[in-house]
Amino acid sequence: MQALPLTQSGIQQRGLMSSSEYTFKLVQVCLPEPSKLVVMCDKRKRQCVCLCQVYKSCLHGLLPNYQAFYRVCSRLTKHQSTLLSGQDKQLLVALAGMDVSVPHVAVVSLAVCCRALKLCKVPAAVLHAFDDTRLKPASQVVLGLPEHILAAHAQPSPNPVQLQMTTPFPVTLPECALPADFKKQHGLLAKPHKHLVHRAVLAQHMGEFKSFSTSPFQLNRKGIAHSSRTWQNSEKHVYLFLGYCHHYKQVSQPTLQLFLSSPLIAQFVSFHIAAGHSQLYIRNFLSCAKCVLRWWQSKPGGNHPSFVEGLEWLQTLGLQVADQLPRPSKDPKGLADIGKWMCAADLVHTIHGAEQQSQAQMQQQGVTVETSRDMHDAALAAMIFSHLPPVRLSCIRSLVGPAYLGPCLHPDCKEPSCEGNRLSIMSESPLLMRISLPHHKNARKWGKAVIEFDVPSDLAQLLHTYLGAPRKALLEHHLLIGDACPYVFMDMHGRGFVAAAVLTLYWQKWLVSRGGVPMNPSMCRQVFVDERQSDSATAGPSNQGAAMVMGHSVKQWDKWYDMQYHPRLAQNAVDGMQSWRAAMLQSHTLAAPDLTLSTALHCGHVLVSDSEESRYQSCCSDSDIDIELD
Repeated sequence: MQALPLTQSGIQQRGLMSSSEYTFKLVQVCLPEPSKLVVMCDKRKRQCVCLCQVYKSCLHGLLPNYQAFYRVCSRLTKHQSTLLSGQDKQLLVALAGMDVSVPHVAVVSLAVCCRALKLCKVPAAVLHAFDDTRLKPASQVVLGLPEHILAAHAQPSPNPVQLQMTTPFPVTLPECALPADFKKQHGLLAKPHKHLVHRAVLAQHMGEFKSFSTSPFQLNRKGIAHSSRTWQNSEKHVYLFLGYCHHYKQVSQPTLQLFLSSPLIAQFVSFHIAAGHSQLYIRNFLSCAKCVLRWWQSKPGGNHPSFVEGLEWLQTLGLQVADQLPRPSKDPKGLADIGKWMCAADLVHTIHGAEQQSQAQMQQQGVTVETSRDMHDAALAAMIFSHLPPVRLSCIRSLVGPAYLGPCLHPDCKEPSCEGNRLSIMSESPLLMRISLPHHKNARKWGKAVIEFDVPSDLAQLLHTYLGAPRKALLEHHLLIGDACPYVFMDMHGRGFVAAAVLTLYWQKWLVSRGGVPMNPSMCRQVFVDERQSDSATAGPSNQGAAMVMGHSVKQWDKWYDMQYHPRLAQNAVDGMQSWRAAMLQSHTLAAPDLTLSTALHCGHVLVSDSEESRYQSCCSDSDIDIELD
């Protein structure tokens, strides 16, 4: 390490240095990438150190070690830092050689800085730079913190150097074979890459993109605001794409600017196809990519014609993916062959057996953790299938119990008086329970109509028993969130089924333990519709009412859930044709006319006559045309 004298010239710069409360000394550090340390002394001769990364643009981010160093320092100081003045920041820009606005600068103690350096494994050359200040307990260290750490002082991220898409656009998808180190969890949220999510530029891009997508009123955005669930799906697709670019394309600094590269998007789609992902999954990613492009298009300088062409290119790619990639088979016979299907009768029998067994064990063994968990599982299964038309799983996961008196827990709810999806006890004797579901998938389309119904007596008795001592025993056993858990159903750790995948795995494991197959809980809706629409359907609820409880319409049954709809109608039509043909033959036999053939000598036409009197009737007798015969 070598100390360099200050060589800045100019009266203005000297004036700034003289008016500052610090004196500066520039130190060059030999690191894998060029770095500089600015050693600053205040008027009381206390030394401060500012660590600056020398880059031409903040878009390129910082080294991973320094990025973690800044985050640790900010966390250790509880995000409470003292900002430098504007003049000091200007001097910092000059000393660090940066040609863009300097990151926010904050002062932290030397002890915190040394601890952070050790935790983040900063190169030894940087550690040696603190040897002099380490002997002075009152020293302070000045750090150039990224904008996202001091959110209150953050400014909008700068536009890319060239705000346009990569052209020309690919005219076909490239060939792709899965690499040898293929990992299903390659996204940035996976543990090996999770630290990249917190980098300054990416974090700021995601914050601006989220604000653009979820703000209630964003008039330069197409369509309405994204719901919380839609945003979670978009965020997932963004991190998967960036993780692919980082892991397989060696992009060291993944940001949303990568969505401006059409070749990368084409390669990612080919990667999805090679991995065997469904066409719906790929189309959801392309929809997310269009949202990101519209966000870039809304920024200053985003009126380049390549954005319009890029949106059209993504639209065409999505249509061709939907046309060329087959949808996954949902035929009951095909699903049964691979062990993913149970008929309605078997499923009802399995759930009914679990109900009886849990109640019997509760009477014999009393309230224990094991018997309480069995009753919880039986009540959950009875809610998913058997007693009710299959309610949407999102409604079951978000169902709060009668004891919860707090506000609505739905993240998108704006009604101050809303109580959320709730299970209520209307009366104890006789027992009457009611389920109210204001938040369901089609609530907006239905004009915020609430799905509400009284719980059948058998299910109400089961739920009432579970909500008593068994549920309390489970909460006391887990001790994770205790009685504060508002949801009716919980996982093995005492938490609500916030994520859909957690409930899916939980249900599959339970169903296999009961002698069933690892069928997704959402497949219960298809099982129910398949039975109700079949020719051998038993007496039950009306289709329209059942579809209402399920949160959709009978028309959607035919489109999404009833996979036998078209073959069944076709077979019924062919079978009906046989009776129609027999009826036609029978009616012909009962009223057949006396048809004879007559030939008029004066013409070559053959006439069909039903009497002897008109046997030789001329074909031209009623015509005004005079035909001369030979």
